[in-house]
Amino acid sequence: MNKNAAVIVAAGRGERLGATGGPKQYRMLAGKSVLQRTLDCFTKHPAIDIVQVVIHPDDRALYDAAVHQHEKLADPVGGGVTRQQSSRAGIEAVAAKSCVNVLIHDAARPFVSAQTIDNVLSGIASGTCALPACAVSDTLKRAKDNGEFVETVSRDGLHFGQTPQGFVMTDALTAHKKAAENNLHDFTDDAAVGEWAGLSVVLVEGDRNNFKITTQEDMAMAQQKADKARIPDVRTGNGYDVHQLIPGKTVTLCGIEIPHTKSLSGHSDADVGLHALTDALLGTIGEGDIGSHFPPSDEKWKNAASDQFLIHATELVRGAGGSITNLDITLICEAPKIGPHRQEMRMRVAEIAGIDVNRVSVKATTNERIGFVGREEGIAAIATATVVFSSDSPEKL
Repeated sequence: MNKNAAVIVAAGRGERLGATGGPKQYRMLAGKSVLQRTLDCFTKHPAIDIVQVVIHPDDRALYDAAVHQHEKLADPVGGGVTRQQSSRAGIEAVAAKSCVNVLIHDAARPFVSAQTIDNVLSGIASGTCALPACAVSDTLKRAKDNGEFVETVSRDGLHFGQTPQGFVMTDALTAHKKAAENNLHDFTDDAAVGEWAGLSVVLVEGDRNNFKITTQEDMAMAQQKADKARIPDVRTGNGYDVHQLIPGKTVTLCGIEIPHTKSLSGHSDADVGLHALTDALLGTIGEGDIGSHFPPSDEKWKNAASDQFLIHATELVRGAGGSITNLDITLICEAPKIGPHRQEMRMRVAEIAGIDVNRVSVKATTNERIGFVGREEGIAAIATATVVFSSDSPEKL
């Protein structure tokens, strides 16, 4: 099977963007580095087998902090003084891995589409470089250094080139070695190296979204695009609890003590509403259930108020980067009547969880006199928690 490699050139210093914030490829876009977003485009593409990053020799710590490991991602190699030298270092690294085709891409183009990668792969042939490009749409003017107008330039047939630029591996390697042997090191892209070395260049369809981040204006546009495309990390958890009714005088539901002819039996105060809700919140972060955090065998929790359990769950969720956006509880019982206490329950749950009462729902239903609930032998509760997590939540989540 032919193996396709992608070389990501990330050894530049990005002077035009300004020194503040470090090299542009390591700056953040909506929770991910520019370089990571670029790498995602290639590691997720099914036709790309190996991704090789070329970095500045002084940037290994920046690279390690900005990039997540992936099975397709090779260890980075050091680049040279010019882009051309860095590109050659990457090509030589993947050539040693028996790759047949190579795509060379700018790290500062984080929005390359899968279709553009497909187009480049389709355009590669022996002796031919595939270059993604878009037709020039703006009117072109030529001027002197002092800004004086000279002439309007016809845009007919003019295109602006992009990356990735694709080659048969042996063609790319030969062209770069030939340029180096002739002491030529300042070609601005790989297609220019290939053209100088006698390769044909075929234009394939590019994408205007595949722009290169060069200036502060470009970075602002990239930030806006990344923010717009961001998919919220919204998670839901479900909880269910049931406790037996025994002779007594009160029941505690959703943190509110209600007079009744029976009480709920349990190691703690047996508040099925808060227990179900605690399990629902723990479910959003994969942290087991209430029994694993507060085992009934531990005398410490005997007759404990269940608000402690819910507080613990909310702290875990927030510690994992979550924001609680909705808590929904359904109590299932024949008695007592929940309606007169519903608003007080909502307010108490909101107080415990530290959220607005408008984000809390408490409902109730009977079991139509069916089963243990219908026979008033117990009360059950079902709860659902909705939590939104930030993009920089711990990686284990």
